[in-house]
Order: sequence, then structure tokens, then C-alpha cells
Amino acid sequence: MTPNPRQAQLIDAVRSEGSLSVEALATRFGVTLQTVRRDVQRLAEAGLIARFHGGARVPSSTTENIAYRQRQALHADGKTRIAKAVARRVPDGSSLILNIGTTTEAVARELAGKRGLRVLTNNLNVAAILGDQADIEVIVAGGVLRGRDRGIVGEATVEFIRRFKVDVGLIGISGIEADGTLRDYDVREVSVARAIVEHSREVWLCADHSKFNRPAMVELARFEQIDALFTDAEPPAPYRELLAEAGVECVVAA
Repeated sequence: MTPNPRQAQLIDAVRSEGSLSVEALATRFGVTLQTVRRDVQRLAEAGLIARFHGGARVPSSTTENIAYRQRQALHADGKTRIAKAVARRVPDGSSLILNIGTTTEAVARELAGKRGLRVLTNNLNVAAILGDQADIEVIVAGGVLRGRDRGIVGEATVEFIRRFKVDVGLIGISGIEADGTLRDYDVREVSVARAIVEHSREVWLCADHSKFNRPAMVELARFEQIDALFTDAEPPAPYRELLAEAGVECVVAA
């Protein structure tokens, strides 16, 4: 499903608080209990939240991500704002790596019109978006194709990326935990992202506000390993302090 604006705000509220009762959600959004119950049921059926008697909570899985089509629809406006902020900072004539994720795909769309870029990617969606740009050269990493999101992963992908050293590595992430660790679900995807971090002169993390306090199984990196965070809302506590301590520039896309 594609959540409507109220349902997207409901998801954010549940993720921010961890769990909320139906009554609290109805009061927050000024709607009836029946409307909230219907929203919660639909969102739970789509796997975006989990239901319990009398309320909703964050899904407990740390091993499986939300389906790709659902992630495309979630926080699309915020991802576009992030992408525009990133694109404004990318200089003409630079080299980039873009990894797997719906936010990095949004960045690719905003790079149209840039001049003299050389873009390496393990994301076939990014390659398709940029492939018809006359002044952008696209290099596609080899490896195993993950059909559900057209990402390319595996040891061959890691070895391919290790041949390069680019100006900027642009990475997405599934979750940022309160200790400053960046986490994802697929160990093969994480291995590729680690190679990107190691082979980029600067690392820019693109993450919308829903990624804060979201658990995932595999550690990718820590704040100390990135140079800038592009997000769509002010990070909650304690992330501002952690970012400052790690020397990470935080760009909130208005």
C-alpha cells in the first residue's frame, strides 16, 4: 500500500514513541477511534507497523527490511528534499559512488543536468535513472543481482569497488541506533557499503527521519566514519550530540 499523509504521520508517531494506544493516536490526529483502528489494521497488514490489543508498535524484526515498493512510497517528499540538498553540494566534474536504496535513487534523479560526473553504482535503478544523461558516465558494478530491488551484491561487487577511489560515496541506510551505529539487514549489502566507505574520499549518509532509532541486524559503520549526514528533519536526542562529537556535518533539508 501507499500510505496517505495521515497514515505516514501515524507511522512516524509510532516509530518515535515505540508504541502508542489507539486512543492516543485518535487524540493526536483529531480523528475517531474507528478511523485509527482502520489505519492501524491496514498498515499492519502491509508490514509497516505491528498491532497489539488497543494500539500499535514498531515492528520487532531486526532481520528483514520493509518491502522495496513500500519503501519507495514512504517519506517520498522527505527523500526528495534530501536528494535536492545532496545534488546542490555535488560539484560538476566529480566522481561518486551511489549504493542501494530508495533515497540514493532519489539523489540520482536530482543529479540530472550535472556536468562531467562519473558515477559508480551497484544499483540498477540508479543506472537506469542516469543512463540517458549525456554528460554523466555510469559504471555498473558486477555481482549477484538481487531481484527485489535491483541491487547488485556479493564478493565480486566488493572487489570491483575496491579498484576505485572516488570523491564522494553516497550511502543509504536502514537504521541508525542510539549508540551511533549505522545498520542494515543484508550482510552482503553491508559488505559492499563498507567497501564504498573505505574507497571514498568523503562519505555522505542520506537518511530520512524514520531511520533514527530503527533497529537492524548488521553493523555497517559508525558516525566517526562519515563526513556528512543529509536528513529531512532535526535529529532527535541523542543524535545531535553524537554527530557533533564525531565531527559529522548535519544538513537538514528544508
